[in-house]
Amino acid sequence: MRLDPVFRHLKKALFFALVPLLNGQENWPTFRGTGARGISDDTTLPMRWSETKNVAWKQDLPGRGWSSPIVWGNLVFITTVVSSGEMEFPKKGLYFGGERPTPSGDMHAWITMAMDTDTGQTVWKKTLIQAAPTSSIHVKNTYASETPVCDGKHLYVYLGYKGLYCLDMQGNLVWKKNWKSRKTRYGWGTSSSPILHHDKVIIVNDNMEDSWMGAFDKATGKEIWKIKRDEPSNFSTPFIWENSRRTEIITTGVHKTRAYDLNGKPLWTFKGMSSICIPTPFAENDRLFVAGGYVGDKERPNKPVYAIRPGASGDITLPSGQFSSAFIQWMQPESAPYNPSPLLYKNRFYVLWDFGFLSSRNAITGAEVYDKQRFQPRGRTAFTSSPWAYRDHLFCLSEDGDTYVVRASDTFTLSHVNALNEMCMASPAMANGSLYIRTLTALYCIREPLGQL
Repeated sequence: MRLDPVFRHLKKALFFALVPLLNGQENWPTFRGTGARGISDDTTLPMRWSETKNVAWKQDLPGRGWSSPIVWGNLVFITTVVSSGEMEFPKKGLYFGGERPTPSGDMHAWITMAMDTDTGQTVWKKTLIQAAPTSSIHVKNTYASETPVCDGKHLYVYLGYKGLYCLDMQGNLVWKKNWKSRKTRYGWGTSSSPILHHDKVIIVNDNMEDSWMGAFDKATGKEIWKIKRDEPSNFSTPFIWENSRRTEIITTGVHKTRAYDLNGKPLWTFKGMSSICIPTPFAENDRLFVAGGYVGDKERPNKPVYAIRPGASGDITLPSGQFSSAFIQWMQPESAPYNPSPLLYKNRFYVLWDFGFLSSRNAITGAEVYDKQRFQPRGRTAFTSSPWAYRDHLFCLSEDGDTYVVRASDTFTLSHVNALNEMCMASPAMANGSLYIRTLTALYCIREPLGQL
């Protein structure tokens, strides 16, 4: 029996009216959401989906990009880059040989889009720059891998060496900052996303020639401060740590992990991270967690995870063979992932390993809850997207587009697998009962009907 169109409209309106009351999470304004945690207490988010099941809408995307979608109100934002020529199709998995030392000579358009969260229809599309690239990227990277950040009044889009752009919510350009292109490690390109704190938008621009971190007035784009960094290319997004002592800017790095005050003054450092740093730091209950685990590193500690207490100053590097100190609550030397950021959920520290394993530790002590448990992916694939959690489950998205759903408990229990059958590398967004997953060619809005919850 067909539902009356008016009834269907009322049911949909009721759903969106109830969702904020059920979960209170209306926005997903930045990479991995508020606090860079990748978790939600939304009890209406979907548990099962496929290419057709629980798909509220699917919108094809132009060009290429691995930035995450973000959500504010009834708009979902995404960035992408469209080439006038043919774009090479990336292979799945971890492999050498993806370097492309010579930039494409084709014209590229760097684009930001806003879509309606209810229908997926494009509300506006803004081309920020049109030019041929002046820097190369790895074939699996894109020129739109940095995730924007939004405060409800403006959208801040960082395009690596192509600069920082501020748009209003209608897509109008408010201000922009541009700078010179720099060489990146192995020509892999960039991926560190911008962050906001009060009146500042903060970015890290680590490269092989002139690394720096800067804070810009979010209303005008005026440079507030800019500091040099003795770092090669890093790919990790910085983090604002608001702890019981003070507020700090945290950056992971090949040479040093560093904390700065809000004026860019160094507070503390330590050595001993991976030789390539990608995971984003985050915090819970006055503990900061940083990790880095390049798969090619051989010397110990080669994949360290650190849990850090507030109040440190100076060099807090651990002596060889030591795993804790006054300000380092615990360190595990071989427990960090390469690409995905770790996940802390219900007092357990989870690591999704790039080759398809999941491990769990006690977040307070660092003690192992369970060792690496293997998923069974389709052939030789990898996991690049960061895991997320809600409704007492973890969600681990492979590059095949398969999401492995695992119960959050002291034992590894795989509940089921949701398949989209397309390459996925971006981390998702979650807001108002909807899950937004970006694939190589499209953006999915996944939502369970109210009656299924």
